[in-house]
Amino acid sequence: MDDKIEEGYGQNPPSGDANVLATMGYKPELKRNYSMIQVFGIAFSIMGLFPSISSALVYSMPSGPAGMVWGWFVASFCIMMVGLSMAELGSSLPTSGGLYWWTYHFATPKLKRPLCFLVGYSNTLGLTAGIVSIDYGFAQLVLAVAGVATDGEYVATKYTVYGVFAACIISHAIVASLASDGMSKLQTGCIVLNIAIIIIAIIALPIGARHNLHDGAYIFGKLENLTTWPTGWTFFLGWLAPIWTIGSFDSCVHMAEEASNATKAVPFGIISSIGMCWVLGFVINIVLACVMAPDTERILSTPFQQPMAQLIYDCLGKKWTLALMVIIFVLQWTMGLSIVVAASRQSWAFARDGALPFSNFFKVVNHKVSIPVRAVWGNCTLGLVIGCLCMIDAAAAAALFSLAAASNDLAWMTPIACRLIWGYKNFVPGPFYLGRVISKCVSTFAVLYLCFAICLLMFPLEGPNPNKDNMNYTCVINVAVWAGSLIYYFGWAHKWFEGPQSNLELEGMEVEGVPQLTKMNQTDPAQSDKSVE
Repeated sequence: MDDKIEEGYGQNPPSGDANVLATMGYKPELKRNYSMIQVFGIAFSIMGLFPSISSALVYSMPSGPAGMVWGWFVASFCIMMVGLSMAELGSSLPTSGGLYWWTYHFATPKLKRPLCFLVGYSNTLGLTAGIVSIDYGFAQLVLAVAGVATDGEYVATKYTVYGVFAACIISHAIVASLASDGMSKLQTGCIVLNIAIIIIAIIALPIGARHNLHDGAYIFGKLENLTTWPTGWTFFLGWLAPIWTIGSFDSCVHMAEEASNATKAVPFGIISSIGMCWVLGFVINIVLACVMAPDTERILSTPFQQPMAQLIYDCLGKKWTLALMVIIFVLQWTMGLSIVVAASRQSWAFARDGALPFSNFFKVVNHKVSIPVRAVWGNCTLGLVIGCLCMIDAAAAAALFSLAAASNDLAWMTPIACRLIWGYKNFVPGPFYLGRVISKCVSTFAVLYLCFAICLLMFPLEGPNPNKDNMNYTCVINVAVWAGSLIYYFGWAHKWFEGPQSNLELEGMEVEGVPQLTKMNQTDPAQSDKSVE
């Protein structure tokens, strides 16, 4: 980018969000309809705490009640360290393409463009896989209700599951193409509904199971091992439940250009969404451990094809199970809608910087509704294609779910590591900042944790000697995504991809903190960065 724009990076002038965005080289194209609470709401809605815990019980239950409870608590602490590091970056440099933009800004000149390209594709495909995993989970929940209603006689085929999934993702594309102000207001309702179902569950389940409640020693001290891994490693594999659930706080970053007072709204949304899920998820897991039947294997192999459905059925019976499961899958639908919104903003930002195929098509914003409608439909269409892999077998579906977590973990880790290794001398703090010493300690911990989490996601769940049916193909899918992105860059895209590109067109534009911001030149961005390196 232009040297004069570079000099203004990280400045947060008092004259408003447009000036903050201009210091990063962009003109505003989206209306700022999201308040601070609504930015939090979109992340909290995507996390969809109770529906996500319902879908992820298969990861946490094999380690027993203590593994469920303490695994959630410890993993959530680690995720909060990542969130704090990202909140600092989002407060300083709030833009919809934040992760790849930060990577370009902080990386050493020789690695700016390839790392930026890798992070952008990893994040874009990871978010699209998130759409697939959430909507596929929705389809399973809907059909689990049918199983409960028929007392386990109805068993959905993989083609039926895909059909419900496809209908869900198309409905999300339609609704996400509507007016941005209506979408922002919807987030407030999602917050209320998510908290309501949590309150209902933590009250109703213990009442229903009041004659068979477990004591504290069972809840907090009983570890199990339903795998052939060592017990300690099974405990770590239980972390996959919070990793999968509390995995969309970066959506606050992608909504930065639609947030009012973005330098404060983005860090608030990140930290508060993680904090809420940490605390409330800990409570939910305690309640589940308290009320669940001792035969964990029976719950996991339920004919309802959904462990939470069996757990609720054991506590409350058929009618209550049907009622709660309907509420859960409605919430799961709102989760899918919210992640479609967030993913489309990342794709739109990446297209704006010329990195996606057909970028000129996908970067167009429909100004009547203030939404990048083409990016919305592009993400959903890609999701329908990727979702076809779920019809292969359960192992392929599980790998897709982990793609969302592993690819996003890489996308989160890279800018944090770049700032830690090369970028602190160029980092200008925003309103949220931990201080230099604490910031470096938290960032170091976050990078180490994310390396561990990526490795964890690659392991087979059932044991060290998997067969073709229970193999974890996450390593195959993610390595293909990462290697494919780099091959694409070095084989072709390096000829034209120059990193983030300013779209400011007015010469002599006055922006506080950037002296006489001019139209961006077309020189190699790696060369222009020498002035700040």
